[in-house]
Amino acid sequence: MTLGTLDRTPPPFFKQGPSALTRLLFFSSLAVFLMVADVRFKVTQPLRAALATVLHPVQQGLLAPVHAWEQAGHYFRGLDEARQAENLAEQAVAAQAERVMRVASLEAENARLRQLLELRPRINVQTLAAEVLYDAPDPYTRKVVLDRGSRHGVVLGAPVLDESGVLGQVTRVYPLTAEVTLVTDRDAAVPVLNARTQQRGVAYGMPQAQGMELRFMAGNADVQVGDSLLTSGLDGVYPAGLPVARVLKVDRRADSAFARIWLTPTAEPDSPRHVLVLHPVQDQLPARPSDPAASAAHAGQGASLASLPAPGASVAPPQEGLAP
Repeated sequence: MTLGTLDRTPPPFFKQGPSALTRLLFFSSLAVFLMVADVRFKVTQPLRAALATVLHPVQQGLLAPVHAWEQAGHYFRGLDEARQAENLAEQAVAAQAERVMRVASLEAENARLRQLLELRPRINVQTLAAEVLYDAPDPYTRKVVLDRGSRHGVVLGAPVLDESGVLGQVTRVYPLTAEVTLVTDRDAAVPVLNARTQQRGVAYGMPQAQGMELRFMAGNADVQVGDSLLTSGLDGVYPAGLPVARVLKVDRRADSAFARIWLTPTAEPDSPRHVLVLHPVQDQLPARPSDPAASAAHAGQGASLASLPAPGASVAPPQEGLAP
């Protein structure tokens, strides 16, 4: 080596092996191979499970302060919510106690008035608690299945209530279950009474609108939005005075003699869990009289037969001079 030239190649002791591009290609290929092998053959699954098992105590230890802080926050928020719920419950209990005292007084007064007017006593309806199992499999109807059947005392035609109002009617009974047709079903019909005007009508189900409709009401009928509709009790199924629906919309059309009245059910047909099954009222009502025309004809025939003389009896001739 001459002194005038500089050799820029490093001595063999400082050589760094393969080039950077070669190492990039090698490790990239290795990464792709490991990813494909992990996806296809799960080769790293045991290693991953072992690492997760080893690191689990470490993770729990690091997360312990976070969990403690969250639990403390939930605890104090729960205390505040519990105090608020307690205050609301006390107010509700006080209001309910006042209403109960009024109801007891009104019931006693009603009993005295009925006794004074010699009216029959009010019907005491038998009840049975039940739970909704599932919706009926038919997608074209609005029905649910209860966990009570004929062995528990459920009868055909029994009305069903939830905590808000009338939910439906039992239309099929099995030994251990019963099928309830909801008030929003297209075949459901409930005789109702307007609480404001005391006008009677019939509410029909509207499954496509998830509501009900008050049909065959005159266009000039006194029905307003917000009116409360109760059971009339004239069908012999539902006891009188149960909430059924509220008037949602009234459409008085000039081209029709009837008004179009949409209702929203008081009950929640889509979210009941526990319901109350009532015994039909018709089982406690007196028997219906027979056809009045047939009864009158039968009574007239009996009177004409009674006026005929008995066989073998002599008939006295009419006396002259007497007024016919």
